[in-house]
Amino acid sequence: MFDASRNSTTEQERTILRKLRVWIAALAVACLLAGIGIGAMLSGRPTKAQPDTQISRAPEALSASFAEIARRVEPAVVNIETTQASVDPADKDDDDKDDQSATNPLLDMFRKRQRSPTRGVGSGFIVSPKGYILTNYHVIEDAARITVGLQSGEKYRGTVVGFDPETDVAVLKIEPPKDLPTVTLGDSNAAQVGDWVLAMGSPFGLDQTVTAGIISKKERESPFFNVFQRFLQTDAAINRGNSGGPLVNMRGEVIGMNSQIATSTGDYNGIGFALPANETNFVYKQLIAQGKVKRGYLGITLESVHEEFAKVYGISDPSGAIVTDLRDKLSPAGRAGLQVGDIIVEFGGKKIKDAGDLITRVSSASPDETIGLVYLREVGQGLERRTTEIKLAERLIETRANLPESERRKLGPESPRANNSFGLTLSDLTPTLASSYKLEGQRGVVVKEVNPESYIADVKVSNGSEGFSEGDLIRRINRVAVTDMKTFNAAVAKLKPGDAVVMEVISYSPSGRSPQLKIVQFTVQ
Repeated sequence: MFDASRNSTTEQERTILRKLRVWIAALAVACLLAGIGIGAMLSGRPTKAQPDTQISRAPEALSASFAEIARRVEPAVVNIETTQASVDPADKDDDDKDDQSATNPLLDMFRKRQRSPTRGVGSGFIVSPKGYILTNYHVIEDAARITVGLQSGEKYRGTVVGFDPETDVAVLKIEPPKDLPTVTLGDSNAAQVGDWVLAMGSPFGLDQTVTAGIISKKERESPFFNVFQRFLQTDAAINRGNSGGPLVNMRGEVIGMNSQIATSTGDYNGIGFALPANETNFVYKQLIAQGKVKRGYLGITLESVHEEFAKVYGISDPSGAIVTDLRDKLSPAGRAGLQVGDIIVEFGGKKIKDAGDLITRVSSASPDETIGLVYLREVGQGLERRTTEIKLAERLIETRANLPESERRKLGPESPRANNSFGLTLSDLTPTLASSYKLEGQRGVVVKEVNPESYIADVKVSNGSEGFSEGDLIRRINRVAVTDMKTFNAAVAKLKPGDAVVMEVISYSPSGRSPQLKIVQFTVQ
């Protein structure tokens, strides 16, 4: 039979359960909203939900982009093989050569053996459908024969159109029966640190190899690089044989030429360097037009203005390039009246950021071009703004020969030394030291030693070389002349931590050139 009381109880339980479910659902929604709000506050910005399908497809989309870029660019990437004749020992001068060959059949047999040529591999990329190819100069340097291999398997004899050792760029030409696929040179200045890039080439002769990475650093400089080499640094795998190959952005544009690696093993260590496409294109156009690169030339050595120099000299904006050496009074800078110590702040109506910026602007200008220049000259306690016009000359490639360490001049008898708060061991300039370091006629104190544990050991100048080295002569500190240890110590005694310091330092040149001026800038610690 039907139990009315039991049925009534069941209805009451169902009502309670329904209410309980509503409360649980409301509590869950409240917790979810609270979590979203807390997350937004912690991140500092509103959160946006990302569809699961988009998350799952992100790696696939990146992979597809890599594949598409490789498909478009690879046909224009070439493999370069070079052959260099090796030195045959039988060709060396030997006074008894004829007599020995007549009496020694074994030696005669070795002389008749064919030479074993030295072979090399590299990479390049086609920039003209008529067969013009860009690569590194070191890939084809001293090559007796150059063979260019295309993706199709075709091989052609390559000839050198021109080369520029300053940037390590060379242009080759092949004679194909039909137009070739080409790459597009992009704007390397638009590249940003963190951008994805692909490196293509023939590492170890393995042609059509593609590796991926990011831009790690822009305008990378080093004392080991040329002044015209300010590289894009990447962690895309670059090995021997990759030299001359393209570094490509995600639009399929070449933004660099793979040129060097930093390595402790000789192979990939995660740090590669590519010459920016803008510089490569500048060199390419000049080599095609005139067979060589013509760069403007001033005839001066430069140092950048840093914050310390600006503070000491009362310059509101820490920018500009300081003239540290005037190589020749008949150079363009000498004829225009520039002097050591002048601070160049404008060139061709454009503000100069630093020494590297001025070098780039001058080298990009045409020789014999007349350009306006603005500079500051120290007059009394102030800086006087002056203007002039300079007719540039053509920069010639210089040889940089340094004497071996064993041939450096030995120091004469030591004079009394004094240690100071900078971590430098100094000495008065004696006639013996002046003669040893070619500092005759100079006044100042000589750096005898730099404490490697002091902060002064980490001070660098703009090109990355040491701020202080053994044999340097300090002749001025914060606009005060240094004649001996007494005047130096008096100037140092006035400094306290946080003060800016600018020193004029004459650096000894073991290569035989005249001593060079360095502007060393740092903050007292």
